[in-house]
Amino acid sequence: MKKILLCAILAATAATIFSQPDPARQWPWYRGYLISGTLDNAGLPEKFDFKTGENIKWKAEIPGLGLSCPSIWGDRLFITTAVSKTDDKGLRPGIFGDVTSVNDSSEHEWIVICLDKNTGRKIWERTAYRGIPAVKRHPKSTHANSTIATDGKHVVAFFGSEGLYCYDYNGNLLWKKNFGILKSVFFSMPGAQWEFASSPVIYRGRVIIQCDVLDGSFVASYDAATGREIWKQSRDEYPGWCTPNIYTWQGKDYVVVNGYKHRGAYDFETGKEIWRMSGGGDIQIPSPVIGNNIIYFNSAHGRSSPVMAVKAEAKGDITLKEGELSNQYVLWSLPRGGSYLQTLLLYRNRLYNLNWNGTINCYDPLTGKEIYSGKLGQSKSFSASPVASDGRIYAVDEEGNVYVMKDGNTFEVIFETSMGELSNTAPAISDGMIFFRGQRTLFCVSKK
Repeated sequence: MKKILLCAILAATAATIFSQPDPARQWPWYRGYLISGTLDNAGLPEKFDFKTGENIKWKAEIPGLGLSCPSIWGDRLFITTAVSKTDDKGLRPGIFGDVTSVNDSSEHEWIVICLDKNTGRKIWERTAYRGIPAVKRHPKSTHANSTIATDGKHVVAFFGSEGLYCYDYNGNLLWKKNFGILKSVFFSMPGAQWEFASSPVIYRGRVIIQCDVLDGSFVASYDAATGREIWKQSRDEYPGWCTPNIYTWQGKDYVVVNGYKHRGAYDFETGKEIWRMSGGGDIQIPSPVIGNNIIYFNSAHGRSSPVMAVKAEAKGDITLKEGELSNQYVLWSLPRGGSYLQTLLLYRNRLYNLNWNGTINCYDPLTGKEIYSGKLGQSKSFSASPVASDGRIYAVDEEGNVYVMKDGNTFEVIFETSMGELSNTAPAISDGMIFFRGQRTLFCVSKK
C-alpha cells in the first residue's frame, strides 16, 4: 500500500513538473522572455488587416490609459491600466521638445486585468490602488507604463509611487510594497514629471526591480512568494526608465541594468556589484539585451547616443576612456546611433536598432559593422520597441501603423496596416498569436 501511495505521489509530482510551460515559449515580462522580443515557430499569419478584419481573431476595449505590454503565460494574458474620469486627453504623438507634464490631479484607479488570450474574455480584474497620482505623466506617458511580470504562479504589477503588487495566478493578492514617492522626473528640471516606467522581472522565484529616480535610486531582489527583501543596492544614478535583465556566465546568474552614471551588473544571489561603467545618453530608457555571451546596450540623450557590446565576463570598472571604442571587456561601441526610447532587437545574428524618427539600422552583433540603414513611414514618430518571429520583424509607430519587415541583410518592408488608433506599446507574441495594444483597444492577430 505504501509503495502504491509513493508511486502515486511521484507520478503526480512528475506530471506537475512536466506540465509546466517552457518559460522561453511564454511572454512573461516586458518584451518577452529575457527581454529578447522574439519567439520563433509561432505560426503567425502572413498577412493581417485591422480595417477589413483579416486574421483579427478578437479585440477588447481596455478602459483608461496604459503603456504596459501584454504579458502571457499559458492561456492567460495580463495587462494594466490607469482609469480616470477626467484624464482623458490620451497620448500625444509626434516628435516635439515639450517636457512639461500633463496638468491633471484627478483620482485614478490602477487596475490589473487578466484575459483569456484565446477569446479576449475577462477572467479577473483587480483594483490595486485608488487615489490622486503622486507623480504626473508626460504627454506620451500614462500612469500605468510598467509591464506585468509573471511566472505562471505570481503576477507582479509595478505602479511606481502607487506601489508594487503581487497576485497569484487567480488574482488573489499575496503581498504589496510601498516605496514612497519615486520621483520619475527630468533630472535637470524636476518639475517635469514623466511617471514611472521600469518593469519588474521574475526569475527563479525572485522579483527584480530597478528604480532610478531623483532621490534614492536602487535595484533590489524580493522573494516572489512572500515579498521578503533578499537584497537591495543603492545607486548613484539619474532618473531613468530602464527594465533590468538577466544573463548567465559560467553557470552563475547576474542582474544587468542600463544607466548613465551607473550601468552594470549585480550577482543575482547576493546583489554584489560585479562590474560598472558610465557614459551614454543621460536619460536612460532602453533595456539591455543578451546574446552571444554579450550584453548589448543603447541610449540617447544629451551629447551621446552610443550602442555598446559588453562581454559577459566583465568585472570591475569598465568605463571607456576618452576616444576609446573598446577595451578588455567592451567588445565594440558606436559613439552615435543609439535610440532614445527603443530597446535593441537581437535576432538571427543581426542587431536591429529602431529610432523614434523611423530610421532602422541593422548591425553585425559581433563587430558593430553596419549592414544597412532604412526608414519606416513618412515623417512618423516611433516609441515602441520592435519584436520578431519566424523571419519577420514587427514595428509600430505612434499613429498605430504596423510595419512588417523581412529579416535579412537588406531593408525590405513586406506590408503595412493600421490599427486606427494611437499606439506607444511593443507587441507581444504567443504561439499562433501576436497582440497589439492601441490607445483604447487590445487586438489579437491570429490565423482564422
